[in-house]
Amino acid sequence: QVQLVESGGGLVQPGGSLTLSCAASGSIFRINGMGWYRQAPGKERELVARVTGSNSRSYADSVKGRFTISRDNVQNTVYLQMSSLTPEDTAVYYCQTDVLTIARAYIGVWGQGTLVTVSS
Repeated sequence: QVQLVESGGGLVQPGGSLTLSCAASGSIFRINGMGWYRQAPGKERELVARVTGSNSRSYADSVKGRFTISRDNVQNTVYLQMSSLTPEDTAVYYCQTDVLTIARAYIGVWGQGTLVTVSS
């Protein structure tokens, strides 16, 4: 019904920057909240940043001031700009969206994940 395609992950040196993208497609009537989560090896998945339908943004304390979440409602895309990256940011990053489908059903959708590795 609804698919998310993530891109932008990769290897970056400490102190570097990276931007992740997540595009939603399919039977979408409206997208409400959009967010990014991450899961590091041996750890639970955690919320990184989230943006509501009214463009209100929230961040995990660990990324405040370094990461910026934004959305393009025309392209149904959410971005995560990451800067001043540290090895502790190494994780698989997942996009998540709350969608009202054309059939008027509310569903939560997850992307497949994209790996971000911060290492010298």
